[in-house]
Amino acid sequence: MKAIAVVSGGLREPSSTRLLADRLAAAVGKALDGDADFTFIDLRRHGRAIMDAMLTGFPGTDLEQAFESVANADGLIAVTPAFNASFGGLFKSFFDVLPEESLTDMPVLIAATGGTDRHSLVLEHALRPMFSYLHAIIAPTGVYAATDDFGAYESGGLSTRIDKAAADFTRLLTSCERRHPRDTFTEDLDAMTRLLNGPDRDNR
Repeated sequence: MKAIAVVSGGLREPSSTRLLADRLAAAVGKALDGDADFTFIDLRRHGRAIMDAMLTGFPGTDLEQAFESVANADGLIAVTPAFNASFGGLFKSFFDVLPEESLTDMPVLIAATGGTDRHSLVLEHALRPMFSYLHAIIAPTGVYAATDDFGAYESGGLSTRIDKAAADFTRLLTSCERRHPRDTFTEDLDAMTRLLNGPDRDNR
């Protein structure tokens, strides 16, 4: 069973960003023959906690649980609304306060929504570089959905693009070895303990 975290940066309810996240999760679940357990994280509900974490350096209980869900996942689906050809501020802030190494070697499917097709390059110019910096393994196909992509006739073949992205992400997810998330807090504590204890007596 693959554990997959789904982070949605939509600011409204209902949200086209959450709708796209739901459809991507459904397509990935289908591609995995149902062998997936999804945890959905709506950043809108954590907005105040994310800002508090940025100002104080300490996440609240609910936000800490969201961090753990992401860090312990086998893969991540990340969907943001696009503003001025970049990701949303709330979306970026969440990953700014996410503990270091949480996404190392994690397969990530990137996606975004926006009012027009003019924002479509947000996938390559903003999302892909950010997740690359965070040491994630980014699926080759992302999904951008403009307002006109939703509706009865779905212009632009959104369903086809979702299925293609889900298939690529699934192949990446199943080909990667199981992740062993680093506990950076414990590592730092152990390093500090060794420093305080001084050199090993046997090596003096």
